Amino acid sequence: MDYPNLKRETRYGLPAADQILYNRHYVVGYSYYFRQAKWALEIVNPPNSEIERKDKFRSDYRIPEGFRADKEVYEGSGFNRGHLVASANQIENDVQNSETFLLSNMCPQVPKFNGGIWKKLEEEVRSLDSKKNIFETYVISGPLFYFDQPVEMMGDDDDKIDVTLPIPHAFFKSILVEKNTGTINMYSFIIPNEESDLELEDFLVATTKVEKISGLLLWETLLGTKMIKEKNKVRKMWR
Repeated sequence: MDYPNLKRETRYGLPAADQILYNRHYVVGYSYYFRQAKWALEIVNPPNSEIERKDKFRSDYRIPEGFRADKEVYEGSGFNRGHLVASANQIENDVQNSETFLLSNMCPQVPKFNGGIWKKLEEEVRSLDSKKNIFETYVISGPLFYFDQPVEMMGDDDDKIDVTLPIPHAFFKSILVEKNTGTINMYSFIIPNEESDLELEDFLVATTKVEKISGLLLWETLLGTKMIKEKNKVRKMWR
């Protein structure tokens, strides 16, 4: 049985990773080298105000210990455990929301980035998904590292911690929406891992740019000239 084909969120492709973690409501592609996710793929769920955020951060023991970042790596680091799949995107039931607090879904984020422009983007994605002409919203998010720049390591100065964690320079989020007319639109963002007062539109990029920097092939099952043009387009929010 080809299990990945049963996951609705993988309909438009599944990028490469060292380990694929299939959760009930989203999929993570994990990097042993970076000790964090390379990407996380989800379908945004409609809002449900009855479900409360669980805040149950916990290790993902499916990942081998030497390649796993546990809670102690983050403690006292000054960085947030930043969700790739947003907690508020997965609120159909308690288990679904709790699942987003696995540390395999986390990357180190600057607090004012996590609670600022990244949160704003998450909210805007949910706003997009709530539009009447949107049938389904697929989102893939992940960290970016620039190899021409120094990489700061979290836990490097703590002898009690065996595993260090590199701090991403930036994050990407690529959104694919199915409209009820049958058309598909893509919106992709690259945002530095820092506080920002800029508008979200300032961070819009072509999906192909995300691919070149991340080394990932996004939405790979979409073929044809029209889809190639869509990947190369910088589409305005949310048009």
